[in-house]
Amino acid sequence: MTLLVAGQGHAALAQAPEAGKKVLRVGATQAVDSMNPFLAVRLVSTSIHRWMYGYLTVPDSKTLQPSPDLAESWTTSDDGLTWTFKIRQAKWSDGKPVTAEDAAWTFNKIMTDDAAKTANGPAVENFESVTASGQDLVIKLKAPQASMLENPIPIMPKHVWEGITGLADYDGDAYPSVSSGPFVATEHKKDQYVKLKANPGYWRGAPKIDELQVIFYDNPQAAIAGLKKGDIDLIGRLSPPEFEAVKGDPNIQQWDNQGRRSAYLQINHGATTTDDKPVGDGHPALKDPKVRQALHYAIDKQKLVDQVQNGLAKVADGSIVPPMYKDFFWEATGEDKVGHDVAKANQILDDAGYKKGADGVRTMPGGGRKLEFRFSIHTETPIEDKLAEYLTGFFKEIGVTLTTKKLDSSKFTEETGVTGLFDIAISGWSVNPDPEEVLATHLCSRRPTPTGEGGGTESFYCDETFEKLYQEQLKELDRGKRAEIIKRMLGRLYTDAPVIALYYNNDLEAYRKDRVTSITPIPEDDGVLYGGSGYWPFYTVDVAATRAATGGAGGGGGVGLIAGVAGGVLVLGLAAFLLTRRRKSTADDRE
Repeated sequence: MTLLVAGQGHAALAQAPEAGKKVLRVGATQAVDSMNPFLAVRLVSTSIHRWMYGYLTVPDSKTLQPSPDLAESWTTSDDGLTWTFKIRQAKWSDGKPVTAEDAAWTFNKIMTDDAAKTANGPAVENFESVTASGQDLVIKLKAPQASMLENPIPIMPKHVWEGITGLADYDGDAYPSVSSGPFVATEHKKDQYVKLKANPGYWRGAPKIDELQVIFYDNPQAAIAGLKKGDIDLIGRLSPPEFEAVKGDPNIQQWDNQGRRSAYLQINHGATTTDDKPVGDGHPALKDPKVRQALHYAIDKQKLVDQVQNGLAKVADGSIVPPMYKDFFWEATGEDKVGHDVAKANQILDDAGYKKGADGVRTMPGGGRKLEFRFSIHTETPIEDKLAEYLTGFFKEIGVTLTTKKLDSSKFTEETGVTGLFDIAISGWSVNPDPEEVLATHLCSRRPTPTGEGGGTESFYCDETFEKLYQEQLKELDRGKRAEIIKRMLGRLYTDAPVIALYYNNDLEAYRKDRVTSITPIPEDDGVLYGGSGYWPFYTVDVAATRAATGGAGGGGGVGLIAGVAGGVLVLGLAAFLLTRRRKSTADDRE
């Protein structure tokens, strides 16, 4: 059976789920950029690849600590430079055995092929060599690396991928995929949907559901209508207004838990390239740490949580690593804490020589430029408009003018991460259990090159103290000692303020209780569903079997896989939760 829904533009066609099958339908607001894991950098893509492929380790479902996946065990040399992973006896979905040679080929491909570095190049930068002997994978490092057990690279089947030429142009669209994870991709229609089926040969055992569908669209309002009607089963990464829209519906379970994400302001404190040459047109006053400190004191973070996030967030008083990661979370206390204090913010600027003019706007010492800053936000994210309104009011109280600059995602990425054409920008990060990568975005080496190639910087930061601490934590294999070093790094970011943390977003999701019969969050005690750092919720989820098609009746009976209508009516409700990541150098969750 095929369903077609007309609207403005065109509608896509896809076959409806077979009656009696257990099918979970998940909404997404941006499509896969590539089904090739060597190239894919969007959150939706890397999430799907986590469902399809095995890794050396995965986060434990209870503790989020590294736990065995394709590597069933491992040892390390006394000097921390040689790691030996024992690859378990498992099979690819085509029946061939998974071997250490598959893993060695995957890592070596990334180490030697520029195209293969696109998604996860930094993850192998410290690798000296990777070899295989039987089921033993041996990785020799250039220097000790504390994050070795949290490598983000999916292991690929050598016998399938080694014959592919022109990797930079290969979309990985051969179906069914050859996978070692819980699911196998069976169909992908660009910008519309991905269909995956359960892998019966998965080493942990097959998932409880038969099929997983990820459907792409960009209209969150219609997503809520679709969920209420029963056209989709689960949505996540919702904004507070979208989350509130499903409140009180007896068929819908809201899911509001502590999340992985921190939201913060990115300050252009003097953007430079990797050879220390200035780039961009940032306001010179923002080079002064006193100005950045004054801005920080001017912000009423609790009001932002209450009014912008509808109370569905936690004030950030320090760490850009959210509190769900208890080992690494850091919060300022005592005299180090920057609280909301308008009088103090004004005093800091007065003492530093930033005088107010007749119009109430301050100028730089000596009668220089006015403190008029641009605030860059995303065109497609309405909640950022509300944030801009509040920040404009806060800064006006200290003689600073803020004007909003709305950019589409691509332009935003370019201006805030490469060309430096901004003053202040909204930013954030969905942090993995090991925070090394989010910290690495503030390294000198992550600034753009002289030729303008993006290195994945989050702040154009380049600080000697921060660099030294980063190298220290990288080599510290004692978790407790390493955590203390990381907290010092977080404290350095807090006081120097190349970024200003605002709040930690709650993870807001929702699903239909008449469709989803059970699902286990990650971590299991008080975790998240789609927004989690592993595949566990989708491996454990169970749903009611699909009924025969009834023409789109409520409750989800028989509704097919239907993608959106271009430029108009939403055909199938989609959620605002799989957003494009700005970075091009890592596969971490990113917006």
